[in-house]
Amino acid sequence: MSFQQENPPQELETQTVGHYEGRARIFWEGTRDHDVSQNREALLRHLQPQAPARILDLGCGPGRDLAFFKQVGHEPVGLDGAPSFCKMAREHTGCEVWQQHFLSLELPHEHFDGIFANASLFHVPRVDLPRVLGQLSSSLKPSGVLFSSNPRGDDREGWNGQRYGVWHSEPSWQRYLGEAGFEALEDYYRPTGKPRDEQPWYASVWRKPGGIQPAS
Repeated sequence: MSFQQENPPQELETQTVGHYEGRARIFWEGTRDHDVSQNREALLRHLQPQAPARILDLGCGPGRDLAFFKQVGHEPVGLDGAPSFCKMAREHTGCEVWQQHFLSLELPHEHFDGIFANASLFHVPRVDLPRVLGQLSSSLKPSGVLFSSNPRGDDREGWNGQRYGVWHSEPSWQRYLGEAGFEALEDYYRPTGKPRDEQPWYASVWRKPGGIQPAS
């Protein structure tokens, strides 16, 4: 891996999106059968209302999880920067899909009950992360829920091939979310049942304060 940031954030994002755009079909074939049920359930069990809820699938890719959320009775909207992913997701799910880059989001205010950011937010450079998290918080209704899953690391930032990312440590990720005003609900490591050194993914669930809190 190379870990030097030499370009403006928008250029980093453009190259990363270009990587996915050029491999859209290969990516779909390689990930369509991935079992991320643990992650989807982590979001869904904290949602208010349980169904139908408005869910933003942030970095929806070709639409695997978008299709699931629709199938179980929710009202999902996809968002991705790669045009091919957006086209595939629309065709695969029949859902509304927005083509937007994470660094130039245009989201409705207090519109969503939940946001599902599965293996996506780690592509946001650290310098932009507080702003992006603020935009996500603004788009959630009071008591809305944010799920995130990122590759674990030691806070290094830079290139992995043609994709730019940040390999957050758990304390750093928790600090970013806390400073953005989110309240922690739960976290865990993936894949489940493995020794910690074989669990490269850190998942966490967060609530935007406000609204009617669920009974304990």
